[in-house]
Parts: sequence; C-alpha cells; structure tokens
Amino acid sequence: MMRQPNELTEVLNGPISRELLARDITRLAYVAKDGTPRNVPIGFTWNGSEIVMCTPPNAPKLPALRANPAVALTIDTEVHPPKILLLRGRADLDVVDGIPDEYMKVTTSYEMSPEQRVEWEAGVRSLYRDGMVRIVVTPTWAKLIDFETTLPSAVEELIQRRDERQRV
Repeated sequence: MMRQPNELTEVLNGPISRELLARDITRLAYVAKDGTPRNVPIGFTWNGSEIVMCTPPNAPKLPALRANPAVALTIDTEVHPPKILLLRGRADLDVVDGIPDEYMKVTTSYEMSPEQRVEWEAGVRSLYRDGMVRIVVTPTWAKLIDFETTLPSAVEELIQRRDERQRV
C-alpha cells in the first residue's frame, strides 16, 4: 500500500523519524535469488529524500535486488520503549568508481581517534579501489512506532476490539 505523498512526508519529517534517520545502521530486507527472505544490517545515510547504502560490487544481495528491487527497511533504537521506523520502497543500484561520499559519511559517527580514522580510510581505499555500488531507496511507505503515540497495527486493532467489547 503506497501512502499519499503528504502522509509519507508527515511521517518522515516528524522529530522521532528525523532522529532515527540520523542513525548509522538499518536492516535491509529483500528476497534472495533462491526465493528465501534475507534481512541484513547495513550502514546508511539519509539525504532528505532517499536512504543510501553502499556495498561491494560482489555482494550477494545485488543480483537479488536486480531481480526483485522491492525492499523493506527497519531503523530502531535499543531502549525501552523502542522507537521503530519501518520503510518500504524500491532499490535502485548505482555502480560507482571509487568510494561513494555516502559511505564515508556513514562511518563519521563511529568513535575513532584521528590516527584510527586515517588507518581506516587507507584500508577502505585499498579494499574498494574497484568501486562500490550505491543502493538507493526512495521510501514509498513509512510507519513510525514509538509505543507512546503509535503502536503496531495489530496492537491498535486489539485495543479497538477491546474497547468495542467494553462498550457493549
């Protein structure tokens, strides 16, 4: 189900969603070439309209995404109650010479000393000298679950049924 653009914008521009979109790791769900589901953690950057993830050109997920670009993403917190941003969209793949700027941005929040950063960057440049692939997802659906103002749809439905029974 595709949300109306104004609904999608409202969800993505909310303060909790903006906080979650500033995090480093999402879980990318897709269907593998053998037809089984996959869900992998991957670094990402939000550029205001797209989730951008970077991966090596030989990553097993790439043939699967070329065959079936439908994806789901989860970005969440590790505290109680959790805050969860669920997204759906289509993965567009962009082969890049060298290392995409987004890949370098993803790792900026990791704690590294300046010396560690220099060493890390040298390792990245050596490892990915043949390029990377940008996985770009423009959300077509989004739901925020914060367990205070929004709940999972199944829980909302149970509450509604309970309230209706109590009125009878």
